[in-house]
Amino acid sequence: MEQPNKSYITSLSGGDESFEQILIDVIKEEFPQERDVYYNNMAKEEYKLVAANVHKLKHKISIFGLEESYKTAAAYENNLREGSIELKDEFESILTAITQYLKGL
Repeated sequence: MEQPNKSYITSLSGGDESFEQILIDVIKEEFPQERDVYYNNMAKEEYKLVAANVHKLKHKISIFGLEESYKTAAAYENNLREGSIELKDEFESILTAITQYLKGL
């Protein structure tokens, strides 16, 4: 499995460490909230809402340089729109990896 990294954040910041930290702080605040909303909607089997949650989260996935994981998230989003939860476990593994990564930042 791919590992989250800061390479995209570093390129966005242009080497400005304070700007990089601002981006990281925003993600650290938003990601757990968006992840929790995803899990709450999944528990209620609100798949259209879950698809919207995945849509928001997949952009965070791309920020951490997870190209294959982004593709998985996009496919999962499409599955959810069709009422299928195929790729759920793979997507949730991605969320777990990012959660663990953020704890180390």
